[in-house]
Amino acid sequence: MIKQLLKPVLITCIFAGLLAGCSSSEKKEVQTIFGYSMGTSYSVKLVAGFNEGRNLQLGIEGVLANINSEMSTYLPNSDLSKFGLQKINEKLIVDQETAYVVSKSLEISNFTQGNFDPTIAPLVDLWGFGPTARNNEMPDKSEIEASLKNIGYKAVAVDLSDNTLIKTAPRELDLSAIAKGYAVDQVAEFLEVKGFSDYLVEVGGEMRISGHKPENQAWRIAIEKPVVDERAPFRTLSLNSGAIATSGDYRNYFEFNGQRFSHTIDPKTGYPVDHDLASVTVLRASCMEADALATAFMVMGKDQALEFAHQHDIATFIIYKENETFLSVQSDAFTKEFGLI
Repeated sequence: MIKQLLKPVLITCIFAGLLAGCSSSEKKEVQTIFGYSMGTSYSVKLVAGFNEGRNLQLGIEGVLANINSEMSTYLPNSDLSKFGLQKINEKLIVDQETAYVVSKSLEISNFTQGNFDPTIAPLVDLWGFGPTARNNEMPDKSEIEASLKNIGYKAVAVDLSDNTLIKTAPRELDLSAIAKGYAVDQVAEFLEVKGFSDYLVEVGGEMRISGHKPENQAWRIAIEKPVVDERAPFRTLSLNSGAIATSGDYRNYFEFNGQRFSHTIDPKTGYPVDHDLASVTVLRASCMEADALATAFMVMGKDQALEFAHQHDIATFIIYKENETFLSVQSDAFTKEFGLI
């Protein structure tokens, strides 16, 4: 399964009430569907009758199970596992969804100048955040340098005409920083095909929102306070469309000799990020894109990420730490959408 990244979550500020009525004319209320897939939890909230909501769960879990089977680094028969074993310069036929997500990953890698890189799998594994169990020790510098030789998205190519992947150098893929966002988008599209337009889909903390709750109420989202031992909102937002993703350094990490190491690894240095940026939240139309950009911004750090967001008109909210105090800064695009918060 795709490993659960215990990343900062966006807290949905809604709770389903008591559900009642099972007739064809039953009242439309916020129904909640939840469960576990892709190594994490998922939650779907939608405005529907009780029976309508209840009958969607198998379809939702089917969507998530298919993505997991294709893009997991833990399943030996997944497309990603096969790609890791594939010979150099030999094409590998993969599922259409895998080819699409890898293609988008490479686009975002190029867009962010390598701060997002899906070939980071060897470093993720070396630092104990992948399929190999962590030994609670720091990787040796020579091991990091050796892994860096096998990192670089430009050695991977995708042909969407026949859904094939090819590598020109030893490469492995890890889509953990984009696959959950893609899963959110796919569940949202599944709901729309079924005729639902008012919903909030969340997988592993990433979300996509459409429409309203009953009585034209907006969906309320809270950006989490970036502390290890507390689950509390830092800021709240009202949304009726779009996707939102957060990346941070305070949920998934390990400690060695009193030093904390984040799961977010810089693909250029081979080391976990170490700067004052505590979390970054990105809003886009696509959750897949928001997911990947949030990771790229976490790698960049506060100043570079904010400059990039300004330059490309990306709605971004950054929480950083200064003298043991959490402060925030936001992009112009975020301000246009929500005002100063």
